[in-house]
Amino acid sequence: MKENWKDDNCAAMKSHYAVYSVPEAAALWCGVEKDQIDEILSGITQLSESGFGRGVWLHDDVPCLEPRSRAIADAILSDALDHGREDGNPVDSNDNVAAERRHVLGRDLKCWMEAEFPNEKPAFLFDDIERNSHDSITLEAYQSLKADRDALKLRLDKSISSFKELRSDKNKVEKELSSVKVELSEFEGAGKNKDYSVLVKNHYWDKLTNLAIKVINEYPSWKNNQRKVQKSGNLQDWLVNNCNANNREAEILKKILSEEFPELN
Repeated sequence: MKENWKDDNCAAMKSHYAVYSVPEAAALWCGVEKDQIDEILSGITQLSESGFGRGVWLHDDVPCLEPRSRAIADAILSDALDHGREDGNPVDSNDNVAAERRHVLGRDLKCWMEAEFPNEKPAFLFDDIERNSHDSITLEAYQSLKADRDALKLRLDKSISSFKELRSDKNKVEKELSSVKVELSEFEGAGKNKDYSVLVKNHYWDKLTNLAIKVINEYPSWKNNQRKVQKSGNLQDWLVNNCNANNREAEILKKILSEEFPELN
């Protein structure tokens, strides 16, 4: 029995109670990965050393850091977003917190963002369902669509696997066919020399000759019981399963049958 609680890292709960500095929240909002945050924060600068710009942050590699930190700073100063110091506990509106020390709780940042920027749903605050849902789509409808998508993906994976198996079989048959062509060229060479004595004593040639005679005689009767003859389909199956030919012999026999029965060309 799978113990799901062992794999649950409580990501949603952690983001709810997480404490973010203004530049950290802005960087995550911009899409900076969590494992790169420290590197980015080490290279930020303030827009100015005093006034409102002291709470706005810049970074050469993250152009959206400035507008998003500006939006957060404006919300803090207008009391639209609760803030505190490093512990994240909200302070009274009369308590002046230095711009460098301003921090916000994930839950407060999320509520503010839902009200002010409903189309902005960064992954560090919103889960997959929240980010992929829409006001006009219910949770049940989204889950149903997701289930359909997952089912289609599973079918696609199975189709890809089947294709790989068929391709592998095709490569094997092509190798067999190449070997057959080599043998046929050797037989043709023997024919050119008009010396067939070596074939009279060849057990394999004798077997192949008898097999060729058998399929030539039985093919018309078998064909009459088929809706359609497919050389790589039912004809191949008949030669292998009913006439006891191997794949290599089947390819030779199909060439022989094509000489006798024009519809196979």
